[in-house]
Amino acid sequence: MTDAPADTPIRDAATVIVLDRSSPNGPTVLMGQRGSGAAFMPSKYVFPGGAVDAADADVRFSAPSDPSQHHRLAAEPARDPAPTPESLLAAALRELAEETGMLTGAAGPAPEGWDHYARAGLSPDPAALIFLFRAITPPGRTRRFDARFFLLDATRLHGDRNDFSAACDELSHLHWVPLDEARALDLPFITEVVMAEVAAIARTPAQLAPPEAVPFFDNRARKPRFLRIR
Repeated sequence: MTDAPADTPIRDAATVIVLDRSSPNGPTVLMGQRGSGAAFMPSKYVFPGGAVDAADADVRFSAPSDPSQHHRLAAEPARDPAPTPESLLAAALRELAEETGMLTGAAGPAPEGWDHYARAGLSPDPAALIFLFRAITPPGRTRRFDARFFLLDATRLHGDRNDFSAACDELSHLHWVPLDEARALDLPFITEVVMAEVAAIARTPAQLAPPEAVPFFDNRARKPRFLRIR
């Protein structure tokens, strides 16, 4: 296993790509813009997401996660101790709720501190998330993340998908971006790569399903490697 540079620790993170295929004008994804003063990717348009918190490991869901995705999330641990699949899924749903106000789940008790879910009377459901992509920030950056990207069908959202009144101020200009127009925005490189994966899936008429393998850009060391988690 390759060690990360000691001066820039790698943090685990989760990102959610909410895909809406209901528009007659083509599929759209939910994006927002980071602030110009942000320490990481300032002014870039990104999907909602953020770092895994310690409390994410204790979250209880309304339903279990998919076993095959559970196996993929546990594969290729970048450090010891590795994050649990449950903590990655919890971080994804928590960050989505905090940054956009969007929720997915079933009626039930909310985890402690999950005010968005508590107000809606919902318990989060990780079964709606599809593990789609993984990437580690290359060395030499001021902040580095081991990010797992999850795909979520907008039909699984609770409430009005155009109501962002419950969102925090982490992201501005929250809106549904047509996939055909998304690449004209100021995007991080890895977001452009993920967008290509989403575009290939978005135009299939079938129900969204996990890919045959999850692309993984492993940049722990100065010599990057690419593999697929099966």
